Amino acid sequence: MTTSDVKILLVDDEPPIRKLLRVGLGAEGYAIAEAGNGREAADRMRDERPDLVLLDLGLPDIPGHDLLARWRAEKLELPIVVLSSRTDEAGIVKALELGADDYVTKPFGMKELVARIRVALRHRLQQQGERPVFHTGDLSVDLVRRIVKVGDREVKLSPKEYDILRILVQHAGKVLTHRHLLEQIWGGSTDVQYLRVYVRQLRQKIEAVPDQPHYILTETGVGYRLREAE
Repeated sequence: MTTSDVKILLVDDEPPIRKLLRVGLGAEGYAIAEAGNGREAADRMRDERPDLVLLDLGLPDIPGHDLLARWRAEKLELPIVVLSSRTDEAGIVKALELGADDYVTKPFGMKELVARIRVALRHRLQQQGERPVFHTGDLSVDLVRRIVKVGDREVKLSPKEYDILRILVQHAGKVLTHRHLLEQIWGGSTDVQYLRVYVRQLRQKIEAVPDQPHYILTETGVGYRLREAE
């Protein structure tokens, strides 16, 4: 799928933001549809049939979270990237748990936004976890044989460390919330501190500089993201 084949629905109540996105994403070759509020967004979703939605959470009539929940309840599988303020960590986490594919905080750079859009589109087309061997940088994860390597060196992981890495690999490039990881690994009954401990141990084994991670990236107050496959 090329950018010229992709239609993006911009949902934001601020005309200057919509203009910025229309010009910037248009220059990347994307077709653009716009909505200034939730009701208009619902109409555009039905009429335009977009391939991806950029959704502001702070709409004046229908909260962005409600739109997101409605669309996911209707089984709409298109990628949704939410736009939010930097201070709204709770809103970001809620959106991700409702089914958003990613988020970008305002103010944002166009390069960052375009990168997030490309990852979200690729992720919907082909789950990274479907690849038998995942590669990013020197890190490789063989999901069939459960072999993890950094360069030519095989890395021995505990079952919990491997489970965390496996889930991150299956969603490479996408942020996963603390709650999602806790539910997947521990059934949701464990304190987030356990997750932090295991991620720290995992970084000690796969990162060249664990305190400056290259592969497992922290999304402050939200969760973790594994660097996308190369």
